[in-house]
Amino acid sequence: MILALLESAGPPTPAGTDFVLVFLTAARPSLWLLCALLTTIGSLTGSAIFFEVVRRGGEKFLTKYTSRGRGARFRGWFQRYGLLTVFVSALLPVPILPFKVFVTCAGAMGARRLRFMLVLAAARIPRYLGLAFLGSQLGEESWPWVKSHMWQMFAVAVFLFASLYLIIRWADRTRDLAQELQ
Repeated sequence: MILALLESAGPPTPAGTDFVLVFLTAARPSLWLLCALLTTIGSLTGSAIFFEVVRRGGEKFLTKYTSRGRGARFRGWFQRYGLLTVFVSALLPVPILPFKVFVTCAGAMGARRLRFMLVLAAARIPRYLGLAFLGSQLGEESWPWVKSHMWQMFAVAVFLFASLYLIIRWADRTRDLAQELQ
């Protein structure tokens, strides 16, 4: 829990928390659910701290770190897709998308706290439950399994992203149409 909190609130250590979670549940399979719960709580708490720090730094912080190059591209993604970027990057156990950049965008661009935390919880709960269960079942073979299925996980993430994006677009259009009819 402490590692997840520190990693989420401070400098990222790609897959550090994931590795420790799998290691602990491989060593103590009967505690997989508790380990997943504590890791989730730590990650949510640390992310809430980081979100608030960035929120207070606001646009100045965002401009400093996302005004050029890849940072500008990630900022554009957040402007277009919103919290879906946070969801997908928080869900994937293999760091394909830069989670901290999207959290920075969410905080600095004024995303609502509750919505941010709900989206993050919707991603972190299945991620950590899945990794803890995998560690409890496969033990030392968990990381090789994750690495060998990276593309499948990425495909699932892309599918989820596209599906959620389409649902949000449909809901927005339905809401706009309902407002026009009133």
